[in-house]
Amino acid sequence: MIRYFLMKIEIDKGSGFCFGVVEAIRRAEERLGQDSHLFCLGDIVHNNSEVERLSKKGLETISHEQFFSMRDTTVLLRAHGEPPEIYAYAEANNIKLIDATCPVVLKLQKRILKSYESGTKDDTQLVIYGKKGHAEVNGLVGQTKGSALVVEGIEDLRQLDYSRPIVLYSQTTKGLEGLHHLSEELKSKASEVSIKIHDTICRQVANRIPGIKKFAVRFDLILFVSGKKSSNGKMLFDICSAVNPNSKFISELNEIESEWFHNIESVGICGATSTPKHLLEEVASYLQQMVSGEIV
Repeated sequence: MIRYFLMKIEIDKGSGFCFGVVEAIRRAEERLGQDSHLFCLGDIVHNNSEVERLSKKGLETISHEQFFSMRDTTVLLRAHGEPPEIYAYAEANNIKLIDATCPVVLKLQKRILKSYESGTKDDTQLVIYGKKGHAEVNGLVGQTKGSALVVEGIEDLRQLDYSRPIVLYSQTTKGLEGLHHLSEELKSKASEVSIKIHDTICRQVANRIPGIKKFAVRFDLILFVSGKKSSNGKMLFDICSAVNPNSKFISELNEIESEWFHNIESVGICGATSTPKHLLEEVASYLQQMVSGEIV
């Protein structure tokens, strides 16, 4: 039997939903307060717990394939944003869109569209630093009719043509350090052509990095709570692990292992921009019960 020495449990005040996710969920709940059912194009947030909570209220997640077979209905667009063809199909098929695209993402979409339209004259390459296949990135690439190149890291820079001008943007939830390293490598590889690098990382996300570093080093053990699909969660967890190797990634309470807490006196609980506060609180409550002997 493990004896727990846990003295301190603390939730990171800076963790929890970003304002874009908060607004998307508010729009969904507002509509569900009027109707018992609402379609959402893709998971409203990359967190199974929150998706399930809203599903019980009547929010039904649909795929893009399903969307393109619908008509005469209402569909919520989540904070990640969507490509132009979604709007065109909706208009042609009498689909009312509740557009909850994050304002930061929407602004970036417009900038990329403007760059694409002006860059066609001089054969400029549009490059997006982001996760391939990510919902936000798909929406950004859609502004360029699919022509933008997506790079996840320095190794992907080999696909660029260094005889043509290059314009680089970033997915809003990427890390500043990663963008800086990529930019420096790009400049070294493309010294003979025009390069424009735009830092389009959301500062609400970026500003969590120094805060989570300071938080993670204060504890014997870190429980990082996030959905497995969240790219922001993966990035922030990697940062936690770098400053505190005794960091554990969990998505649900049943993933917590009692062996982690042997001789542990302090635990910090934090999460991604897609992690609801109530889930962080549930984890803290579970640990309190475990320490008190209510859970064996």
